[in-house]
Amino acid sequence: MARAPFPRQRPSGPAPRRGRESPGQGRTLWCGGTFVRRAAFPGGAAAARDGRHGSGPVCWGTPAALAALLLLLLLGSARRLRRGRAGSRGGARGGRALVLTAHPDDEAMFFAPALLGLRSAGAAPAVLCCSAGNYYNQGEIRKKELEQSCCVLGIPASDVTVIDHRDLPDDPAVEWDTQLLATLVLEHIEAKNINLVVTFDAGGVSGHANHISLYKAVRYLHSEGKLPEGCRVLVLESVNLFRKYISFLDVLISCLLPRDALFILTEEETEQAKKLK
Repeated sequence: MARAPFPRQRPSGPAPRRGRESPGQGRTLWCGGTFVRRAAFPGGAAAARDGRHGSGPVCWGTPAALAALLLLLLLGSARRLRRGRAGSRGGARGGRALVLTAHPDDEAMFFAPALLGLRSAGAAPAVLCCSAGNYYNQGEIRKKELEQSCCVLGIPASDVTVIDHRDLPDDPAVEWDTQLLATLVLEHIEAKNINLVVTFDAGGVSGHANHISLYKAVRYLHSEGKLPEGCRVLVLESVNLFRKYISFLDVLISCLLPRDALFILTEEETEQAKKLK
């Protein structure tokens, strides 16, 4: 398809901690540290616009003009954030969301803001982890850590599922079989009456082959029309290192882009997410 209604989620902050990982046009969703953008299949983000400062004599009016421009950007961003927050809370309420991850700890490193935001919006998020994370032969330990992490995020163990399939190994060099993975994911979506799926994009955020496999499986389900009617998808958008490391300064850039919805964590939710460290 030339285009599909898949927003992409852009994480801000430091790169993932796992040593074995390297770091469309549409609308954007800010998830209190995570940005989401509507994607097109195949992927391709809108080009960034570069601003240039003109050269010339320095005058007292220049700092004032720059300060006024910055103030306007801040005010505009605040208005857009408020509108986005209202839209997302209303759109997610009453649904059932599924966060689709590849390994235990993905839910904490990549999706914690989205999980907390969806939960507060009434979307009753569940987590489907497609491997036990047994790359270092610690699968059983990591499965327990996943349940503990989800408990901190307010997700009960009954809503946390791990697919420990021999053909879906935790390995950054292995791309999982698309049709096998799509079949397993679709069974879970139908069993849980899911109407919103959140997962990685084509870049996998860190470039991990298992992350990318999730995107390909969900894209396959979408392009083949196999997702249940009304089931939407959000994907976590991979961004360059510059955007990752400019921290809160990225808010101004991202808020200039249109988006679908917005989740802003409350102070209480922020403290809750910090417990995952």
